[in-house]
Amino acid sequence: MLVLDAVVKTVGGAQARTVFRGLGLELRAGEYVAVMGESGVGKSTLLNLIAGLDRPDEGRIVLDGQDVHALDDDGATRLRRRAMGFVFQAFHVLPQLDVAANVELPLLLNGIDRREARGRVQAALDEVGLDGRGASLPRELSGGELQRVAIARALVHRPRLILADEPTGNLDQDSAAQILALLRRRIKEDGAAGTMGLLVTHSAAAAAGADRVLRLTAQGLAPHDPADRPPV
Repeated sequence: MLVLDAVVKTVGGAQARTVFRGLGLELRAGEYVAVMGESGVGKSTLLNLIAGLDRPDEGRIVLDGQDVHALDDDGATRLRRRAMGFVFQAFHVLPQLDVAANVELPLLLNGIDRREARGRVQAALDEVGLDGRGASLPRELSGGELQRVAIARALVHRPRLILADEPTGNLDQDSAAQILALLRRRIKEDGAAGTMGLLVTHSAAAAAGADRVLRLTAQGLAPHDPADRPPV
């Protein structure tokens, strides 16, 4: 379970701006939640706080009973490696590594045996429709294929929490729909083992497949009303 309790975050030093105040959220195993909001409202900041890459000014963020911000830097790094999987709009696939090596990286960082790792990589590539592309370099792939690599890499170590930051922003409509369906399916199929997912997006279409859709403002999170002005 992921719990955000009365989280406050400000930025800007002498001319500080409150990004959000009193933010609360509960995310349970098997649940897929989308957070929408206007550009600049703090959607990526929210993910950075959850991942322990940034610190709240007040409040707590707890993953499976562990206060993320009570950890030192090494502890937070280990938690991210073990329990979190990240999917970004810009893919962040390493250009010098082939597809299989990119997907294998989280397993090696978590100390998984090389033989087991290779089996998991192959299974992950099969699942995302990239069977036979393990030896390809990123420059040989389309945008949709690169995002599939990123998803395989995010899921291969079986994380408890999947964090997706505008994962379809660089994709055509058909590729975006396939990527979102893949994310939802994996979260649901692995929900019994504790997997949960949080998507942040400006797109109502991307958010439509989530179990819950919330809207982020400076006052926190609230159920999204489709009648609200669309985010820009």
